[in-house]
Amino acid sequence: MVGTREAQLHMGKQTSGLARGIATVVIGVLVAIAFSVLMPRKTESSSWTFQDSGVCRFPAIYNFGDSNSDTGGRSAAFYRLPLPYGSSFFGKSSGRFSDGQVVIDIIAEKLGLPFVSAYLDSVGSDYRHGANFATGGSTIQPIDGRAFDARFSPISLDVQLLQFQQFKARTNELFSNGVKSRLPLPGDFSKALYTLDIGQNDLHAGFKFMTEEQVQASIPNITRRFASVVEKLYREGARAFWIHNTGPIGCIPMTARHISAVQPDKVDGMGCVKSHNEIAQEFNRQLKERVSDLRAKLTGAVLTYVDMYSAKFMLISEAKQHGFVDPLSYCCGRDGDYLVPCGMKIAVDGVEVSGDSCSDPSRHVSWDGIHYSHAANLWIANKILDGSFSDPPVAITKACREAL
Repeated sequence: MVGTREAQLHMGKQTSGLARGIATVVIGVLVAIAFSVLMPRKTESSSWTFQDSGVCRFPAIYNFGDSNSDTGGRSAAFYRLPLPYGSSFFGKSSGRFSDGQVVIDIIAEKLGLPFVSAYLDSVGSDYRHGANFATGGSTIQPIDGRAFDARFSPISLDVQLLQFQQFKARTNELFSNGVKSRLPLPGDFSKALYTLDIGQNDLHAGFKFMTEEQVQASIPNITRRFASVVEKLYREGARAFWIHNTGPIGCIPMTARHISAVQPDKVDGMGCVKSHNEIAQEFNRQLKERVSDLRAKLTGAVLTYVDMYSAKFMLISEAKQHGFVDPLSYCCGRDGDYLVPCGMKIAVDGVEVSGDSCSDPSRHVSWDGIHYSHAANLWIANKILDGSFSDPPVAITKACREAL
């Protein structure tokens, strides 16, 4: 979820330099990993251990995604997110697109693991219990020049896969040379949980540059690419997958409020963009079919499909029942005659205006008009982690067990 808000986080004078910097980063990543991609790999057999209660003991989490699960990748690679991002939970900027935790943090806590360090964050990271390859603005499909100019991330899912392959290959090399500090055990790769939460930006970019009919027609190719990455992770030894579908993107406040103002007939009774949500649901239907096909194809793999759309839509539609204010309002930043992104400042008629936080972020579903608040992420995580929104209906603590 990058869109309008992230676009305005960049100052005009930095645009060309940032673009060159991003291009250099991506080219460097691809050149560096070319050698490891060509190296032969062996597939480890998975053999999970269980606690006395019968729950899975995952030694690590490897996450792939966008800003819904980014724990500092984009912030480390391109620009640091300013306060008040991170303020409600971490008390400082944490690289997360929220005032606190994102759902992958709560997953890690549930599994008794530390927070998952961003792969691109070289300062202070610890990868003994996994790595997070997600970056804000990432897509499943590689982006084109238009999407790049709109500040979508060049680190698409296929690049995240290549980063994982290099990480695994180099970890094994270093381990064989006796280097073990802050790195996972080679045998842990096949016993880890692989989480994926990506696809929303493919639709969001599509709405910017295509008709809604063209966006819908692009879905089979997007989900095919997604399934291909899962298969490649499987060939790397991954066996347990926890896959989130995409949320109700028609209810993103910044988009919904803009469209409601210019095309009020496009929104429903809650103020969400009907057609955007319908296309998100079609994406999810096709994604679920891909996951079902993968179950039949990938022997020994355990794939859990998680209906994030329904969990998030429940929160949005019942927000006031759960102590939240209008779900299409947001806490941080200002809109109206002029827009001030969260944590930024602009000059209006010679007066400095700040995009400050509201006084009580815990009452807002949306943190900055695009991303969920810490309180909302906690609510959503508590709904999904027990298996209530999963297919098959298993809790995340038992996501290594094949359905009977």
